Amino acid sequence: MTAVGQPHFSVLDLAPVRVGGTIAEAFHNTLDLARHAEQWGFTRFWIAEHHNMPGIASAATSILIGYVAAQTSTLRVGSGGVMLPNHAPLVIAEQFGTLATLYPGRIDLGVGRAPGSDDVAARALRYDTKEENFPKQVGELLVYLAPARPGQRLVAFPGAGTNVPVWLLGSSTYSAQLAAALGLPFAFASHFAPALLMEAIAAYRGGFKPSQYRERPYVMVGVPLVAAETDAEAQRLATSGQQRHLKLIRREPIYVPPPLASMDGVWSEAERFLVESRLAVAVVGGPETVQHKLRHLLQETGADELIFTSDLYDHALRLRSFEIAAEVMKTTIPWEVQALSRTTITTTVL
Repeated sequence: MTAVGQPHFSVLDLAPVRVGGTIAEAFHNTLDLARHAEQWGFTRFWIAEHHNMPGIASAATSILIGYVAAQTSTLRVGSGGVMLPNHAPLVIAEQFGTLATLYPGRIDLGVGRAPGSDDVAARALRYDTKEENFPKQVGELLVYLAPARPGQRLVAFPGAGTNVPVWLLGSSTYSAQLAAALGLPFAFASHFAPALLMEAIAAYRGGFKPSQYRERPYVMVGVPLVAAETDAEAQRLATSGQQRHLKLIRREPIYVPPPLASMDGVWSEAERFLVESRLAVAVVGGPETVQHKLRHLLQETGADELIFTSDLYDHALRLRSFEIAAEVMKTTIPWEVQALSRTTITTTVL
């Protein structure tokens, strides 16, 4: 948390394609959301790599980052994340070194270990399935982004010396422990896999080693968000996200569907349990409810930053959802939070 007790707040976008919509429309909406997020005071706008998922158009992550960064001016733009085992670290260093050179001081590089796809796509991507290779890949990436050493034969050009901030992303304690060991900031994917949220945060903070990248631990928490004018309207709009998670479980395309009056009859009890488990930290409601839930989440986690995802069918309502979150975060902080796990950091934004 910042020295004045003010958590940062950011956006996670997957370029969602709605039922009846197009990929081009999704890209336009991504840019429009980013421009609004910049006006509303969001810190970052991250885009996540996914493959072979009809309904998610963010496969070419670095290209979309450049598209957004080129048409905004102050917003930090980055990956949330790039799935590093799908790529050669040298190529990622070159891509993000290029972005950092074009948009200095505004690019983040979040990396994860999962393929961001199914088994078929993972094989097509030549995904490196060996878990023990991931720390080596991260280390290699960090070397490429650092200033080149005398006699270094392999150099990321561009990339070397850009020192693009690298984050580790994860949904378990594995990446939390690695981020702690390397002294990197850590983002937990609680927007779809919240089960180990508190355990991962504890492992990260408990094992953190100060480094050239950070003196103190820094935790970002993913939050599914559906904010509307009333609780009832938010609950109705939330059925679009519930349907998407249900389709993901059923291995069906996950285009964003229109909301329903009720999910009754749409899912089985077992499916409902699975979907609600995935959305356990979701913040759904009108402004007062959103305020209450965000206070509770910050008190529980001591998060330094929250990153919101809100994939609603109607773009205008999606914008309003993020706007309400921004209003809540700005008007109700600094928080009077006394969580023992909270760590004070400098006011400098990564």
